[in-house]
Amino acid sequence: MNEIPLSSYGRASSSPAPVNRMMASFASDFRDGLDINLGVGYVNEDTIPSDHFRLGFEEVLDNPDRYRQPLNYGGPRGSSVLIESIRCFLADNAVGGLDSSVLAGNEIIIGANGASSLLESLAQVLPQGLVITADPMYYIYTNFLERNGFDLLTIPEDSDGLQTELLDKRIAELGPRADEIRMFYIVTVNNPSCVILSNARRRALVDIATRLSQRLGRKIPVIFDRAYEDLIHDPDVEPCESALRGDEAGIVYEIGTLSKVLAPALRIGYMIGADCPFLRAMIQRTSDTGFSAPQITQSLSSWLLDHQIVAQLENVRAGYRDKARAVGGWIDERLGGLLENVSGGLAGFYFYLTFRDIETHEDSDFFKYLTRTTGKSDVDGPSEARNPRVIYIPGEHCVNCAGMMADVGRRQLRLSYGFEGLEAIERAIALLQQAADYARAPGD
Repeated sequence: MNEIPLSSYGRASSSPAPVNRMMASFASDFRDGLDINLGVGYVNEDTIPSDHFRLGFEEVLDNPDRYRQPLNYGGPRGSSVLIESIRCFLADNAVGGLDSSVLAGNEIIIGANGASSLLESLAQVLPQGLVITADPMYYIYTNFLERNGFDLLTIPEDSDGLQTELLDKRIAELGPRADEIRMFYIVTVNNPSCVILSNARRRALVDIATRLSQRLGRKIPVIFDRAYEDLIHDPDVEPCESALRGDEAGIVYEIGTLSKVLAPALRIGYMIGADCPFLRAMIQRTSDTGFSAPQITQSLSSWLLDHQIVAQLENVRAGYRDKARAVGGWIDERLGGLLENVSGGLAGFYFYLTFRDIETHEDSDFFKYLTRTTGKSDVDGPSEARNPRVIYIPGEHCVNCAGMMADVGRRQLRLSYGFEGLEAIERAIALLQQAADYARAPGD
Protein backbone atom coordinates (compact mmCIF):
# COMPACT_ATOMS: atom_id res chain seq x y z
CA MET A 1 0.00 0.00 0.00
CA ASN A 2 1.28 3.44 -0.88
CA GLU A 3 2.07 5.98 1.81
CA ILE A 4 -0.23 8.93 2.54
CA PRO A 5 0.18 11.44 -0.31
CA LEU A 6 2.00 14.61 0.72
CA SER A 7 2.12 18.14 -0.60
CA SER A 8 5.41 19.43 -1.95
CA TYR A 9 6.01 21.04 1.46
CA GLY A 10 5.09 17.77 3.17
CA ARG A 11 7.52 15.82 1.01
CA ALA A 12 10.29 18.31 1.72
CA SER A 13 9.52 18.15 5.46
CA SER A 14 9.21 14.37 5.81
CA SER A 15 12.94 14.23 6.53
CA PRO A 16 14.29 16.53 9.27
CA ALA A 17 16.27 19.61 8.30
CA PRO A 18 20.05 19.16 8.81
CA VAL A 19 20.28 21.19 12.03
CA ASN A 20 17.06 19.60 13.34
CA ARG A 21 18.55 16.16 12.76
CA MET A 22 21.93 17.03 14.23
CA MET A 23 20.56 18.63 17.39
CA ALA A 24 17.99 15.85 17.95
CA SER A 25 20.71 13.23 17.68
CA PHE A 26 22.92 14.99 20.19
CA ALA A 27 20.07 15.73 22.61
CA SER A 28 18.95 12.10 22.74
CA ASP A 29 21.84 11.16 25.03
CA PHE A 30 23.06 14.55 26.27
CA ARG A 31 24.76 14.32 29.67
CA ASP A 32 24.23 17.36 31.87
CA GLY A 33 27.41 18.57 33.50
CA LEU A 34 29.61 16.66 31.06
CA ASP A 35 28.54 17.42 27.48
CA ILE A 36 28.37 21.07 26.44
CA ASN A 37 25.82 22.50 24.02
CA LEU A 38 27.04 25.63 22.25
CA GLY A 39 24.58 25.03 19.43
CA VAL A 40 21.25 25.93 20.97
CA GLY A 41 20.15 29.54 20.77
CA TYR A 42 18.38 29.41 24.14
CA VAL A 43 18.49 32.46 26.35
CA ASN A 44 20.36 32.23 29.62
CA GLU A 45 18.05 31.10 32.42
CA ASP A 46 19.49 33.75 34.76
CA THR A 47 18.06 36.49 32.50
CA ILE A 48 14.44 35.35 32.91
CA PRO A 49 12.71 37.44 35.64
CA SER A 50 10.70 34.65 37.26
CA ASP A 51 9.83 36.69 40.36
CA HIS A 52 8.35 39.41 38.17
CA PHE A 53 6.33 36.77 36.36
CA ARG A 54 4.74 35.65 39.62
CA LEU A 55 3.86 39.21 40.54
CA GLY A 56 2.66 39.98 37.04
CA PHE A 57 0.24 37.05 36.97
CA GLU A 58 -1.35 38.28 40.18
CA GLU A 59 -1.60 41.85 38.88
CA VAL A 60 -3.20 40.70 35.64
CA LEU A 61 -5.78 38.50 37.34
CA ASP A 62 -6.54 41.14 39.96
CA ASN A 63 -7.20 43.92 37.40
CA PRO A 64 -9.96 42.74 35.03
CA ASP A 65 -10.84 46.29 34.00
CA ARG A 66 -7.48 46.67 32.25
CA TYR A 67 -6.68 43.02 31.43
CA ARG A 68 -10.03 41.81 30.11
CA GLN A 69 -10.70 38.07 30.02
CA PRO A 70 -7.03 37.05 30.27
CA LEU A 71 -7.89 33.35 30.36
CA ASN A 72 -10.16 33.38 27.32
CA TYR A 73 -9.64 33.60 23.57
CA GLY A 74 -8.22 36.81 22.13
CA GLY A 75 -8.54 38.61 18.82
CA PRO A 76 -6.39 37.98 15.73
CA ARG A 77 -4.84 41.47 15.66
CA GLY A 78 -3.59 41.05 19.22
CA SER A 79 -4.43 42.34 22.67
CA SER A 80 -5.12 46.08 22.65
CA VAL A 81 -3.36 46.53 26.00
CA LEU A 82 -0.24 44.74 24.73
CA ILE A 83 -0.21 46.77 21.52
CA GLU A 84 -0.52 49.93 23.62
CA SER A 85 2.35 48.78 25.86
CA ILE A 86 4.56 48.05 22.85
CA ARG A 87 3.84 51.50 21.40
CA CYS A 88 4.68 53.17 24.71
CA PHE A 89 7.85 51.11 25.17
CA LEU A 90 9.11 51.99 21.70
CA ALA A 91 8.18 55.69 21.91
CA ASP A 92 9.18 56.34 25.53
CA ASN A 93 12.59 54.76 25.01
CA ALA A 94 13.04 56.08 21.44
CA VAL A 95 13.82 52.54 20.29
CA GLY A 96 15.34 52.88 16.83
CA GLY A 97 14.65 56.60 17.02
CA LEU A 98 10.93 55.94 16.76
CA ASP A 99 8.52 58.51 18.13
CA SER A 100 4.77 58.71 18.52
CA SER A 101 4.27 60.34 15.10
CA VAL A 102 5.99 57.50 13.21
CA LEU A 103 4.22 54.87 15.30
CA ALA A 104 0.86 56.57 14.77
CA GLY A 105 1.30 56.11 11.02
CA ASN A 106 1.85 52.37 11.33
CA GLU A 107 -0.05 49.40 12.70
CA ILE A 108 1.16 46.83 15.24
CA ILE A 109 -0.04 43.23 15.15
CA ILE A 110 0.79 40.29 17.42
CA GLY A 111 1.69 36.87 16.04
CA ALA A 112 -0.02 33.65 17.05
CA ASN A 113 3.11 32.03 18.48
CA GLY A 114 6.13 34.29 18.72
CA ALA A 115 8.03 35.98 15.91
CA SER A 116 8.43 32.63 14.19
CA SER A 117 4.67 32.48 13.54
CA LEU A 118 4.86 35.84 11.76
CA LEU A 119 7.74 34.57 9.64
CA GLU A 120 5.73 31.45 8.82
CA SER A 121 2.80 33.65 7.84
CA LEU A 122 4.95 35.56 5.35
CA ALA A 123 5.49 32.34 3.44
CA GLN A 124 1.73 31.78 3.33
CA VAL A 125 0.52 35.22 2.24
CA LEU A 126 3.25 35.99 -0.31
CA PRO A 127 3.50 34.14 -3.64
CA GLN A 128 6.45 31.84 -4.20
CA GLY A 129 9.49 33.44 -5.74
CA LEU A 130 12.86 34.93 -4.79
CA VAL A 131 13.73 36.08 -1.27
CA ILE A 132 16.73 38.37 -0.80
CA THR A 133 18.69 37.82 2.39
CA ALA A 134 22.22 37.95 3.80
CA ASP A 135 24.82 35.19 3.61
CA PRO A 136 25.42 33.66 6.14
CA MET A 137 21.70 33.41 6.63
CA TYR A 138 19.17 32.58 9.33
CA TYR A 139 19.33 28.89 8.51
CA ILE A 140 16.12 27.80 10.29
CA TYR A 141 13.86 30.21 8.43
CA THR A 142 15.60 30.02 5.06
CA ASN A 143 15.38 26.23 5.14
CA PHE A 144 11.65 26.61 5.87
CA LEU A 145 11.28 29.02 2.93
CA GLU A 146 12.97 26.58 0.57
CA ARG A 147 10.70 23.75 1.73
CA ASN A 148 7.79 26.06 0.88
CA GLY A 149 9.01 26.52 -2.69
CA PHE A 150 10.85 29.85 -2.38
CA ASP A 151 14.29 30.43 -3.88
CA LEU A 152 17.02 32.41 -2.15
CA LEU A 153 19.16 35.23 -3.48
CA THR A 154 21.83 35.47 -0.80
CA ILE A 155 24.27 38.38 -0.61
CA PRO A 156 27.48 38.07 1.43
CA GLU A 157 27.85 40.44 4.35
CA ASP A 158 30.83 42.35 5.69
CA SER A 159 31.30 44.06 9.05
CA ASP A 160 28.40 46.45 8.25
CA GLY A 161 25.95 43.75 7.16
CA LEU A 162 24.59 42.76 3.75
CA GLN A 163 26.69 44.37 1.00
CA THR A 164 24.21 46.62 -0.76
CA GLU A 165 26.49 47.51 -3.68
CA LEU A 166 26.79 43.81 -4.45
CA LEU A 167 23.02 43.46 -4.08
CA ASP A 168 22.44 46.15 -6.70
CA LYS A 169 24.74 44.26 -9.05
CA ARG A 170 23.06 40.90 -8.43
CA ILE A 171 19.58 42.34 -9.04
CA ALA A 172 20.79 43.82 -12.34
CA GLU A 173 22.19 40.41 -13.32
CA LEU A 174 18.80 38.80 -12.73
CA GLY A 175 17.34 40.52 -15.76
CA PRO A 176 13.68 39.47 -16.20
CA ARG A 177 13.94 37.23 -13.12
CA ALA A 178 13.90 40.35 -10.95
CA ASP A 179 10.13 40.18 -11.35
CA GLU A 180 10.25 37.04 -9.17
CA ILE A 181 11.51 38.93 -6.10
CA ARG A 182 8.89 38.68 -3.36
CA MET A 183 10.56 40.21 -0.31
CA PHE A 184 13.78 41.30 1.33
CA TYR A 185 14.34 39.47 4.63
CA ILE A 186 17.06 40.97 6.81
CA VAL A 187 17.97 40.03 10.39
CA THR A 188 19.33 43.30 11.77
CA VAL A 189 21.69 41.55 14.20
CA ASN A 190 22.34 38.60 11.98
CA ASN A 191 21.85 35.05 13.14
CA PRO A 192 24.32 33.31 12.92
CA SER A 193 27.06 35.93 12.59
CA CYS A 194 25.72 38.57 15.03
CA VAL A 195 26.95 41.24 12.59
CA ILE A 196 24.97 44.44 13.24
CA LEU A 197 23.41 45.98 10.14
CA SER A 198 24.66 49.56 9.93
CA ASN A 199 22.25 52.46 9.61
CA ALA A 200 23.71 53.38 6.23
CA ARG A 201 23.03 49.86 4.93
CA ARG A 202 19.46 49.94 6.27
CA ARG A 203 18.78 53.12 4.33
CA ALA A 204 20.45 51.67 1.25
CA LEU A 205 18.31 48.52 1.42
CA VAL A 206 15.11 50.55 1.62
CA ASP A 207 16.29 52.71 -1.28
CA ILE A 208 17.08 49.65 -3.43
CA ALA A 209 13.71 48.06 -2.64
CA THR A 210 11.88 51.33 -3.30
CA ARG A 211 13.52 51.77 -6.70
CA LEU A 212 12.86 48.14 -7.57
CA SER A 213 9.23 48.47 -6.50
CA GLN A 214 8.80 51.52 -8.72
CA ARG A 215 10.39 49.72 -11.67
CA LEU A 216 8.25 46.61 -11.26
CA GLY A 217 5.07 48.56 -10.52
CA ARG A 218 4.33 46.75 -7.24
CA LYS A 219 5.49 47.03 -3.66
CA ILE A 220 8.21 44.66 -2.47
CA PRO A 221 8.18 44.41 1.33
CA VAL A 222 11.42 44.80 3.26
CA ILE A 223 11.16 42.70 6.41
CA PHE A 224 13.61 43.71 9.14
CA ASP A 225 13.78 40.98 11.78
CA ARG A 226 15.07 42.76 14.89
CA ALA A 227 15.04 39.68 17.16
CA TYR A 228 18.39 40.52 18.75
CA GLU A 229 18.44 44.29 18.35
CA ASP A 230 17.27 44.94 21.92
CA LEU A 231 20.28 42.88 23.03
CA ILE A 232 22.98 45.17 21.64
CA HIS A 233 25.11 45.25 24.77
CA ASP A 234 28.35 46.88 23.69
CA PRO A 235 28.21 50.56 24.71
CA ASP A 236 30.31 51.70 21.75
CA VAL A 237 27.91 50.46 19.06
CA GLU A 238 26.16 53.20 17.08
CA PRO A 239 22.47 53.32 18.08
CA CYS A 240 20.32 51.61 15.49
CA GLU A 241 17.80 53.64 13.50
CA SER A 242 14.46 52.13 12.55
CA ALA A 243 13.97 51.97 8.79
CA LEU A 244 10.34 52.90 9.38
CA ARG A 245 11.44 56.49 9.85
CA GLY A 246 12.34 57.00 6.19
CA ASP A 247 9.87 54.64 4.58
CA GLU A 248 7.97 56.89 2.18
CA ALA A 249 6.83 54.00 -0.01
CA GLY A 250 5.21 52.03 2.84
CA ILE A 251 7.24 48.88 2.24
CA VAL A 252 9.14 48.49 5.53
CA TYR A 253 7.93 46.04 8.16
CA GLU A 254 9.76 45.34 11.40
CA ILE A 255 9.34 42.13 13.39
CA GLY A 256 10.22 42.19 17.08
CA THR A 257 10.06 39.70 19.91
CA LEU A 258 9.99 39.60 23.69
CA SER A 259 11.62 36.16 23.76
CA LYS A 260 15.20 37.35 24.07
CA VAL A 261 14.65 40.09 26.66
CA LEU A 262 11.89 38.55 28.82
CA ALA A 263 11.31 34.85 28.16
CA PRO A 264 10.84 32.61 25.12
CA ALA A 265 7.88 30.89 26.80
CA LEU A 266 5.80 34.06 26.43
CA ARG A 267 5.73 33.41 22.67
CA ILE A 268 5.17 37.08 21.89
CA GLY A 269 6.24 38.40 18.52
CA TYR A 270 4.95 41.57 16.88
CA MET A 271 5.11 43.27 13.51
CA ILE A 272 4.98 47.00 12.77
CA GLY A 273 4.18 48.48 9.36
CA ALA A 274 1.69 50.20 7.13
CA ASP A 275 -1.91 49.04 6.98
CA CYS A 276 -2.64 47.43 3.60
CA PRO A 277 -4.01 44.16 2.16
CA PHE A 278 -0.68 42.46 2.99
CA LEU A 279 -0.97 43.35 6.69
CA ARG A 280 -4.62 42.35 6.78
CA ALA A 281 -3.71 38.99 5.23
CA MET A 282 -1.15 38.52 8.01
CA ILE A 283 -3.89 39.15 10.59
CA GLN A 284 -6.19 36.63 8.93
CA ARG A 285 -3.36 34.10 8.96
CA THR A 286 -3.07 34.56 12.74
CA SER A 287 -6.79 33.92 13.02
CA ASP A 288 -6.46 30.78 10.92
CA THR A 289 -3.71 29.36 13.14
CA GLY A 290 -5.52 29.77 16.47
CA PHE A 291 -7.26 33.14 16.88
CA SER A 292 -4.29 34.80 18.60
CA ALA A 293 -1.41 34.35 21.00
CA PRO A 294 -2.63 33.18 24.43
CA GLN A 295 -4.43 36.09 26.05
CA ILE A 296 -2.80 35.45 29.42
CA THR A 297 0.74 35.78 28.05
CA GLN A 298 -0.24 38.90 26.11
CA SER A 299 -1.63 40.45 29.30
CA LEU A 300 1.41 39.42 31.31
CA SER A 301 3.72 40.80 28.63
CA SER A 302 1.86 44.09 28.73
CA TRP A 303 2.33 44.35 32.51
CA LEU A 304 6.04 43.48 32.23
CA LEU A 305 6.56 46.11 29.52
CA ASP A 306 4.77 48.73 31.61
CA HIS A 307 6.55 48.03 34.89
CA GLN A 308 9.81 46.10 34.47
CA ILE A 309 11.28 46.41 30.99
CA VAL A 310 13.82 49.20 31.54
CA ALA A 311 15.51 47.52 34.51
CA GLN A 312 15.18 44.13 32.79
CA LEU A 313 16.97 45.35 29.67
CA GLU A 314 19.82 46.79 31.72
CA ASN A 315 20.20 43.50 33.59
CA VAL A 316 20.06 41.31 30.49
CA ARG A 317 22.48 43.45 28.49
CA ALA A 318 24.96 43.60 31.37
CA GLY A 319 24.84 39.81 31.75
CA TYR A 320 25.50 39.09 28.10
CA ARG A 321 28.14 41.83 27.89
CA ASP A 322 30.11 40.21 30.70
CA LYS A 323 29.79 36.77 29.12
CA ALA A 324 30.78 38.08 25.69
CA ARG A 325 33.95 39.67 27.04
CA ALA A 326 34.98 36.51 28.86
CA VAL A 327 34.20 34.20 25.94
CA GLY A 328 35.86 36.54 23.44
CA GLY A 329 39.02 36.48 25.54
CA TRP A 330 39.09 32.68 25.60
CA ILE A 331 38.51 32.49 21.85
CA ASP A 332 41.41 34.85 21.24
CA GLU A 333 43.67 33.01 23.69
CA ARG A 334 42.90 29.47 22.55
CA LEU A 335 41.98 29.83 18.89
CA GLY A 336 43.10 33.27 17.75
CA GLY A 337 46.07 32.06 15.73
CA LEU A 338 43.89 29.63 13.80
CA LEU A 339 41.13 32.05 12.82
CA GLU A 340 40.65 34.11 9.69
CA ASN A 341 37.74 36.10 11.10
CA VAL A 342 35.61 36.44 14.22
CA SER A 343 32.27 38.28 14.36
CA GLY A 344 29.80 38.73 17.18
CA GLY A 345 30.22 39.54 20.83
CA LEU A 346 28.63 43.00 20.58
CA ALA A 347 24.99 41.94 20.61
CA GLY A 348 22.90 38.85 21.16
CA PHE A 349 24.79 35.78 22.31
CA TYR A 350 26.72 34.35 19.37
CA PHE A 351 30.24 34.36 18.04
CA TYR A 352 30.78 33.27 14.44
CA LEU A 353 34.22 31.84 13.72
CA THR A 354 35.98 31.39 10.38
CA PHE A 355 39.05 29.16 10.49
CA ARG A 356 41.88 29.63 8.04
CA ASP A 357 42.43 26.00 7.11
CA ILE A 358 40.33 23.82 9.45
CA GLU A 359 37.04 22.44 8.19
CA THR A 360 34.12 22.31 10.62
CA HIS A 361 31.35 20.47 8.73
CA GLU A 362 29.78 17.26 9.97
CA ASP A 363 32.22 15.03 8.06
CA SER A 364 35.28 16.92 9.29
CA ASP A 365 37.83 15.60 11.78
CA PHE A 366 37.14 18.69 13.89
CA PHE A 367 33.43 17.87 14.22
CA LYS A 368 34.04 14.17 14.79
CA TYR A 369 36.52 14.91 17.57
CA LEU A 370 34.02 17.07 19.42
CA THR A 371 31.11 14.65 18.97
CA ARG A 372 33.37 11.67 19.79
CA THR A 373 32.61 9.92 16.53
CA THR A 374 36.16 9.46 15.20
CA GLY A 375 36.06 5.71 15.77
CA LYS A 376 39.25 5.95 17.81
CA SER A 377 38.89 4.80 21.40
CA ASP A 378 41.68 7.05 22.66
CA VAL A 379 39.73 10.08 21.35
CA ASP A 380 36.12 9.00 21.80
CA GLY A 381 36.47 7.08 25.06
CA PRO A 382 34.65 3.80 25.76
CA SER A 383 31.19 3.48 24.23
CA GLU A 384 29.55 3.28 27.64
CA ALA A 385 31.31 6.42 28.92
CA ARG A 386 32.32 8.65 26.05
CA ASN A 387 34.60 11.60 26.65
CA PRO A 388 32.96 15.06 27.02
CA ARG A 389 31.33 16.26 23.82
CA VAL A 390 30.68 19.74 22.40
CA ILE A 391 28.02 20.64 19.86
CA TYR A 392 28.01 23.77 17.69
CA ILE A 393 26.25 24.84 14.49
CA PRO A 394 28.52 24.14 11.50
CA GLY A 395 28.80 26.97 9.01
CA GLU A 396 27.85 24.65 6.15
CA HIS A 397 24.25 24.83 7.42
CA CYS A 398 24.35 28.64 7.73
CA VAL A 399 25.30 29.51 4.14
CA ASN A 400 23.55 29.08 0.82
CA CYS A 401 24.97 25.89 -0.67
CA ALA A 402 24.46 27.43 -4.13
CA GLY A 403 25.82 30.83 -3.14
CA MET A 404 29.14 32.62 -2.97
CA MET A 405 29.79 31.55 0.65
CA ALA A 406 29.48 27.79 0.14
CA ASP A 407 33.23 27.05 0.30
CA VAL A 408 34.08 29.30 3.23
CA GLY A 409 31.05 27.97 5.13
CA ARG A 410 32.87 24.65 5.43
CA ARG A 411 35.38 26.43 7.69
CA GLN A 412 32.89 28.29 9.86
CA LEU A 413 30.86 27.66 12.98
CA ARG A 414 28.39 29.43 15.23
CA LEU A 415 29.09 29.32 18.95
CA SER A 416 26.33 30.30 21.39
CA TYR A 417 27.33 31.70 24.78
CA GLY A 418 23.74 32.30 25.84
CA PHE A 419 22.65 29.12 27.56
CA GLU A 420 25.67 27.43 29.14
CA GLY A 421 27.52 28.90 32.13
CA LEU A 422 30.97 30.43 31.81
CA GLU A 423 32.75 27.46 33.37
CA ALA A 424 31.26 25.08 30.80
CA ILE A 425 32.00 27.46 27.93
CA GLU A 426 35.64 27.80 28.98
CA ARG A 427 35.95 24.01 29.02
CA ALA A 428 34.27 23.85 25.61
CA ILE A 429 36.70 26.31 24.02
CA ALA A 430 39.61 24.28 25.40
CA LEU A 431 38.06 21.25 23.69
CA LEU A 432 37.69 23.27 20.46
CA GLN A 433 41.43 23.91 20.63
CA GLN A 434 42.06 20.19 21.09
CA ALA A 435 39.80 19.44 18.13
CA ALA A 436 41.73 21.92 16.01
CA ASP A 437 45.02 20.27 16.96
CA TYR A 438 43.54 16.89 16.10
CA ALA A 439 42.26 18.13 12.73
CA ARG A 440 45.62 19.66 11.87
CA ALA A 441 47.67 16.60 12.87
CA PRO A 442 49.23 14.52 10.07
CA GLY A 443 47.05 11.59 9.04
CA ASP A 444 47.71 8.11 10.36
